[in-house]
Amino acid sequence: MPFLPLRDVPLPADTRESYDEWLATIDRELDRPDCDRNELCRRILTDLFFPETSKRDAEELAPATRIALAQMDPRNVTLEPEYYQEIDVERYDRVKPLIWLWEMFDKSPLGENVDLGVRFRRILARRIFRRCGANFKAFQYVKLSFGYNLEVGDDVVVHRHVLLDDRGGIELGNGVSIADFANVYSHTHDIVDPQLVETPRTVIEDGVRVTYHATVLAGVRLAEDSMLGALGVATRDTDAHHLHLGIPARPVKRKSEDQQRIPAPPDPLAD
Repeated sequence: MPFLPLRDVPLPADTRESYDEWLATIDRELDRPDCDRNELCRRILTDLFFPETSKRDAEELAPATRIALAQMDPRNVTLEPEYYQEIDVERYDRVKPLIWLWEMFDKSPLGENVDLGVRFRRILARRIFRRCGANFKAFQYVKLSFGYNLEVGDDVVVHRHVLLDDRGGIELGNGVSIADFANVYSHTHDIVDPQLVETPRTVIEDGVRVTYHATVLAGVRLAEDSMLGALGVATRDTDAHHLHLGIPARPVKRKSEDQQRIPAPPDPLAD
């Protein structure tokens, strides 16, 4: 196969300047000890979705418009993780505005912009996750549960429509890649009584690739440099340096010495 590293895609100078300025402003506001994250989220989302309302009296707006406008403020929204019994309310209240900002940004006209989106989500991830390493890269429509139970190493990439269910905690090691439509769980229901829930920690070690539409079940450890193939379901720990396929996923091939932990090429979207 040909070697096809990512290209560097230049932007017009004035566009780059405006992106940098906007992101830096958000970064600085979030760094302030007195930052009201709910109000910041409300303001940014209102500017993105309803800029024409800024100078209008709310009473002039149609009821449905007022309700839609209220959704820009995370204090008016309930999210599924808030209904989970084991939630740490204080920790979640701190990250909820940023999770809502992340999700709604993805639905805005800006969400498909790869350069702007990756850098915007990176700013939020560093303040949502328990730990976020260098060069974290998330594409559109990544879904988090609590968010605060995620530990992410360096050079991690999470592609579109990925679910990171961190109820019991998820650890992503350095260089992990999670492809489109994959699901990683850290909670599981009793097969008879779904109200009985376990929340074991799920660990994906350095250099692991979770490929398209694959699923990692709660409590599983994907060993260093292993790979979970497309549509595979990891129900138990994997073997290091092996490709795993199927439902349930089983090791089918060991990588050669030359194939193990191949260094990644430079990333044009790195920090």
